[in-house]
Amino acid sequence: MCKCAMLFLLSLRTEGETMTVHSSDWENHLLSLADRAYDSPITSSANHIVDAGTLAKAYAHCEAITASNSRSFYLASGLLTGRKRIAARVLYAFCRISDNIVDEPKQDPVSELAQWREITTGTHPDTNDPVAQAWSHVRQAYAIPHIYAEQLIDGVATDLVKARYASFNELAAYAYSVASTVGLMSMHIIGYTGEEAIPYAIRLGVALQLTNILRDVGEDWENGRVYLPQDELARFGLSDEDIAHGQVDDRWRAFMAFQIERTRKLYRENWPGIAMLEADGRLAIGAAARFYERILDDIETHDYDVFNRRAHVSGLGKLRMLPAIWAQTRSL
Repeated sequence: MCKCAMLFLLSLRTEGETMTVHSSDWENHLLSLADRAYDSPITSSANHIVDAGTLAKAYAHCEAITASNSRSFYLASGLLTGRKRIAARVLYAFCRISDNIVDEPKQDPVSELAQWREITTGTHPDTNDPVAQAWSHVRQAYAIPHIYAEQLIDGVATDLVKARYASFNELAAYAYSVASTVGLMSMHIIGYTGEEAIPYAIRLGVALQLTNILRDVGEDWENGRVYLPQDELARFGLSDEDIAHGQVDDRWRAFMAFQIERTRKLYRENWPGIAMLEADGRLAIGAAARFYERILDDIETHDYDVFNRRAHVSGLGKLRMLPAIWAQTRSL
């Protein structure tokens, strides 16, 4: 068992009770990936000097990307203080550009992604790209292991060659690459108690990505992708043909109920990990988790129809949730 898994099982013991949560095979694999990244050396970009004015413009550019692409992340990151808020939005911009290279390529996505990898994960990012400049600065300032970023880019690259997932184990590995890595990098920005926080960040990332997948079934089908585990679809008597027809029947309802319950379980099991973050970051991460978890409620409210509408939580709905989230994170 990797050391993160051992720390996770130990951390599940709380005063007066023991949580009955155990690392599964898929999670042990993800913990080993996180171990490798966590133990990697922190690369330096000190030789690439960007003047303060250029850096300020790069930060502003990243904030604009965040504001225009994710209202949920922009609101949640706004609950962070000063430099951490800006750094979180730089991280978002890095992830958004990485994703857009695959989903909205301007040229050959393979070569474009390779170039992006070179200028954002190398030690000397000699580039005028504002996102790369800001990300290089943040990565160094918060000692973010470069392998997390490498793993994320590997994950988005998967969409260029893979359109189906045979099992949940396969899907969880994808979710780790494109989402858990983001949580792990965010953890370095926010601050955390130690390695025992890593498994919780992994679980939250998987939960967030599963929520994305359940919300976007129809949209992903239009793009030629089915992220839902093929063996689980078959278990409920479903196939790609049923997704193509977009029909909500009892088989689909039962399948989605199963998926949603598993995802909610991951959110529940993640919550204690928020207490392992520095106090000034708990509300932001708690809000991000609760906002996304509420999307599952919206899917249920609309009879699991993810073919004809995109489940969401309104801006007003998110604001109404904040007092309860604040109280929950204060009690940790």
